[in-house]
Amino acid sequence: MRKGNGTIGPTHLPTETHQMNPLACLWTTRQARQRPAMCLAALAFCTAVVSQQPSANRPDGDATQARPGGDTTVAARGRQAFSFPAANLDAESQAMFDSGSLIFRRDWLATPRSTAWGDPTVGLGLGPHFNERSCSGCHSLDGRGAPHAAGDLNRRFIPVQPFALLFRLSVAGADGKPQPEPRYGNQFSNAAIAGMRPEGEVHVSYTERPGRFDDGTPYSLRQPRYRFSKLALGPMHPQTMVSPRIAPHLPGVGLLEAISEGDIEQNARDQARRFDAIKGVVSRVSDPFAGQVVGRFGWKASAGSLQHQTALAFHADMGLTSEHFAHEDCTPKQVDCLRARRSQGDKAGTATQTTPVEIDHDTLGQVVAYQANLAVPARRNPDNLAVRQGQALFAQAQCSACHRPAYTTAKGYGPALSRQRIYPYTDLLLHDMGKGLADGGLHGKRKASNPADTAQGNQWRTPPLWGIGLIPEVNGHPFLLHDGRARGTLEAILWHGGEAAAARQKVLAMSRSEREALVLFVNSL
Repeated sequence: MRKGNGTIGPTHLPTETHQMNPLACLWTTRQARQRPAMCLAALAFCTAVVSQQPSANRPDGDATQARPGGDTTVAARGRQAFSFPAANLDAESQAMFDSGSLIFRRDWLATPRSTAWGDPTVGLGLGPHFNERSCSGCHSLDGRGAPHAAGDLNRRFIPVQPFALLFRLSVAGADGKPQPEPRYGNQFSNAAIAGMRPEGEVHVSYTERPGRFDDGTPYSLRQPRYRFSKLALGPMHPQTMVSPRIAPHLPGVGLLEAISEGDIEQNARDQARRFDAIKGVVSRVSDPFAGQVVGRFGWKASAGSLQHQTALAFHADMGLTSEHFAHEDCTPKQVDCLRARRSQGDKAGTATQTTPVEIDHDTLGQVVAYQANLAVPARRNPDNLAVRQGQALFAQAQCSACHRPAYTTAKGYGPALSRQRIYPYTDLLLHDMGKGLADGGLHGKRKASNPADTAQGNQWRTPPLWGIGLIPEVNGHPFLLHDGRARGTLEAILWHGGEAAAARQKVLAMSRSEREALVLFVNSL
């Protein structure tokens, strides 16, 4: 388990300290003693959570923006800022959250060992191929993964293997639609259980792309390049398309699921009437848990529910089977994988009474409940004059056309998440982001980049912006975008192309002080 020892503390926003019930705090502390994996978060929760009382004289009259997660919001800083439960959870939901937290941080093993029995921090069934041994291995501290260590910020060649950066693989089929790479399947796995060879190694390198703002100030962007070596089954198909995906930070995902499909569809209708290039589209996906729904999770909005996204991650990233992903992801060429697999599903990939799975219904439900109830941190310094200026510039540059600020969540998602006024800054639509960010070898042609996606190579879901300014505190790095190429907020903005090209030009025309204000605003969310 990758867990830091950083400090946690309340923000210095206009707040009023919330006096917790001492018995509740004692209960949490006792649970922490019994569950060492949760000790830091439990003790910190007793001392660091404060209720947000927004300023009554906010110039825009919208005091709730200081609490982007509505009543779920907590004010927390430091390494554990993304790991708190929603502030308004009831006792039953809190217990489910605690259980899910243990599973989320659990290290998984391939086969039973004497030390594993009775140990809640260890699970069985890993592999045969995998990328990480735990959910928190990629989502360290419930935060964002990195393509490499922060110390390699300006290195052209990265000497270590990435794990929180995954690589989807595909080739164009006879009908032009993407199919799994024949030897290595849908996702490249650079780790394997004992006795098996990993599929290979990934090498990341960067080329600097210099440029200048209109005022003459220079900047440089990193163009990533990926190379695969030590391939266990020989070379990949020469037309293999590669789609890198970094693990995103998790607070607020339950609130995103509670946004109604009607709101997302209305976003697309509103943008269709615009007189500029911004024309987001709804991702329509087949979700094994929810049916035909609007996609909203993943960099390509390829999952419609947290259940789908979580079960898929267990399966693709750790090789753990569940009800709707009941067979190991082995290609016909991977003979060792076929021999090692422990459970098989039917032709549709669904478990039966005679095919046990490694992630049962209750286990999956606890992990989903844990993620759904991770609290969104309160904003930092929303009334700062430079932040207010940056908010105005954000709107003037038309950033808010895609990064829609506010929603009210729908009913039916439990008392904590339903009917909350939230500020995620996303429209949850797919947008053409230009050739510079297109994945795979198609570079923006009108084809999907992976069999699991309905999105084209140049299309990406608008990511929510809440919590983005806390990533350096929580995860110790500044890397943004779907593959971590951007070394901070401004670089991420400068990579925008396609539908966002006009917004990028407006940022290029800003003065240094305006650019700094814009970044301050985004990092306050």
